[in-house]
Amino acid sequence: MKLDAFYLIVDSAAWIERLVPLGVKLVQLRIKTMDEAGLRAEIRKAKALCAQHHCQLIVNDHWRLAIEEGCDFVHLGQEDLQTADRSRIRVAGVRLGLSTHDDIELETAMAAAPDYIALGPIYPTILKKMKWAPQGLERISEWKRRLAPVPLVAIGGLNPDRLDGVFAAGADCAAVVTDITLNDDPEALTREWIEKTDRWR
Repeated sequence: MKLDAFYLIVDSAAWIERLVPLGVKLVQLRIKTMDEAGLRAEIRKAKALCAQHHCQLIVNDHWRLAIEEGCDFVHLGQEDLQTADRSRIRVAGVRLGLSTHDDIELETAMAAAPDYIALGPIYPTILKKMKWAPQGLERISEWKRRLAPVPLVAIGGLNPDRLDGVFAAGADCAAVVTDITLNDDPEALTREWIEKTDRWR
């Protein structure tokens, strides 16, 4: 499968409503703490918005709700992968993206036959405290050699100025969280990301 080169990650359907109409074609809904009713409502709204704008929605972590709400793509971290019912996910026709940070996690991810693998953090990130040092561009090239033809997503500390290096190193897709959501003008920066990643589509 082919992923869009620009991968936006946000924590609410409100962000999707705000940014997806600008031309975003791949977005992850990443909500860590919310009750089930709230999560279900957010997923439903996000799904409807993405369908309206021909954008691929990926639901982070909450694979059961994603299946129940008819979503077709989920992203799991390594801990979530250990407890997820992968056969149920596959039977439901749901595609799977997985996070990796080191060699052992890459082997675990590859064994799950995912639809993409994410590597991070490429650069220092403020999204969450990481026990892994920044991976750097050489690790992107190494990962790409090892997992091809599975698409490789680069994440962590990315900004428009770093995109050419990330894609030249072998990434198929660049994911962004705080660079956009913490910016004073997220709409303008989203347009810049789209413009920069368009060159690598």
